[in-house]
Amino acid sequence: MSVQATEEAPSGDAGLAGLVGPDVLGLLGQVRSRLAGRWGGSSLLAATCGHALTPAGKLFRPILLLESALAVGGDPHRVLPAAVGAESGHVASLVHDDIIDGDDTRRGRAAAHAAYGVESAIVAGDALIFDLFAGLAECHSAGAPADRVVAALGVVSRCGIDLCRGQSLEAEFCASGRFDHDTYLRMVRLKTAALFRAACECGALLAGGDARQVLALGRYAQHLGVAFQIRDDLLPYQGSAGKPDTSDVRNGRITLPVIVAHRTGDAADRAAIETALSGVDDPRAARVDLAAVLARTGAVRATARWARHYAGLAVAALAALPDTASRERLRGYAAAAVDRDL
Repeated sequence: MSVQATEEAPSGDAGLAGLVGPDVLGLLGQVRSRLAGRWGGSSLLAATCGHALTPAGKLFRPILLLESALAVGGDPHRVLPAAVGAESGHVASLVHDDIIDGDDTRRGRAAAHAAYGVESAIVAGDALIFDLFAGLAECHSAGAPADRVVAALGVVSRCGIDLCRGQSLEAEFCASGRFDHDTYLRMVRLKTAALFRAACECGALLAGGDARQVLALGRYAQHLGVAFQIRDDLLPYQGSAGKPDTSDVRNGRITLPVIVAHRTGDAADRAAIETALSGVDDPRAARVDLAAVLARTGAVRATARWARHYAGLAVAALAALPDTASRERLRGYAAAAVDRDL
């Protein structure tokens, strides 16, 4: 379950054009420029990091960080280095995810490990994680108070540990063969929602938000991350995934639509699901068989309703924030994430 696995670079700006305000769009141009120049030089590490980072995707996490800063009335220029770091941290998770999942393509071209080898990709992913922390530290020079930078470092550290816990739980969960809804949600809250939380809470903290605002944005991000991943889990069965659409089947991944189908289907449906995820059949044929079961049991529609439910919870969490254009854009991102325009 790659985090934001379907994010594609070529259409990145198109899906955001109607949602992102001109102030944030201008800053995103700076984020892209800094990412492109972050790893200059001719070393293998620079080449691998540059390949992973550019061309940049939709920069959803930097957008959330910048909007969170604006939503609490802060100066987004103070958090710009953290926005760059947020993308580095996100890309690091993708680099490592692709190695774990055995997925050789990312954003329409060779994944970092396919292009430069597994060893180089692991080191590059590690370097990008440290670059996330470097970006936070740079916010002090940009005007963020030192105590706020320290608090943001604490948030990112905890969220990073949660991400790792979620990754480990996913491996245990898939190996267990249990089609358990609660375990799935716990895994998603840890793994996918962690970087959403880090982006929103850091944006608010570094921009001077109070404890109530930081908490509200953290809740928003938590629910948004769950909604985002639930919708992402549907894409391999709807012909619109940006990663290889056999990845989930090939890795025996137990996702929410599969859980719903296993729960609501009959004995033949459950047997078909378990066979599809067992790895005994060709992954392409197994995906087709599994998609048929999901459609027959109504699991696709039911899962989409779950995604909308969590998007609604995300929007409700924003009620604690001032009524600003940024708050409205954050509402719009929740709706777009479910519709998969992001």
